[in-house]
Amino acid sequence: MQHMERIGQEQGADNKTRSNRIAKVIARSGLCSRRQAEVWISEGRVSINGKNITSPAVNVTNKDNISVDGNLLPAPGPPRLWRYHKPSGLVTTNRDPENRPTIFERLPKDLPRVLTIGRLDITTEGLLLLTNDGDLARALELPKTGWLRRYRVRVHGRVDEAALTKLKSGVVIDGIAYREIDARLERTQGANAWLIMSLREGKNREIKNVLTAINLRVNRLIRTHFGPFTLGKLERGAVEEVPSKVLRDQLPANFQESLKPQRLFDAYHSR
Repeated sequence: MQHMERIGQEQGADNKTRSNRIAKVIARSGLCSRRQAEVWISEGRVSINGKNITSPAVNVTNKDNISVDGNLLPAPGPPRLWRYHKPSGLVTTNRDPENRPTIFERLPKDLPRVLTIGRLDITTEGLLLLTNDGDLARALELPKTGWLRRYRVRVHGRVDEAALTKLKSGVVIDGIAYREIDARLERTQGANAWLIMSLREGKNREIKNVLTAINLRVNRLIRTHFGPFTLGKLERGAVEEVPSKVLRDQLPANFQESLKPQRLFDAYHSR
């Protein structure tokens, strides 16, 4: 990590001192997610004004010097968002203990450090959103956001359309409650069939678990929509930035506050 200029310098007499939790500030810098920042803090990798901390229950202001691994926190840029067409066979993690290839090894080298908004399984393809802002990533991936996730799903087995309809009422499988899922048959293809499935929660392996329970085996899974953003004709492995105006326009009103510049960040406020 390169030595970066101090953030949060004085703006003048009209700049009120504001405080935020340290993990949130680190996430806003784009270094990592808020959860990862809390891990770094517990490991003693974060210091405030030269003193190491081990608890995330600390507030900081624009007068504090924050360092990670001995380097001052980088000044955050404005929130940015990219659409990425994830290929099958890549894991959505920075480091894989099984040494499987990751999406970060395949992203363009000129892309800034980014975080994923949610995850896709290794065999799942399609739309994955990337951002340089850890706080934005956290906000958009939460189930309470309520954004629709839509998938094209190829399954092997006999499709019972009545069973698909029942998914709209939600189901409980192995003690796990899954909220309503809109599922419909698109077309059959020999022993396989293509389904269109839409859901708003996205629990781990949700689609595969739900379809297995009605005797269908998933052999291909492609995410095509995440909220207002679509895969469209983006080629496999390609990355395309969402224009800032589109990003502002598409986010629901309750997210607008999280995108406003915060005076805690001098560089952020002045852009």
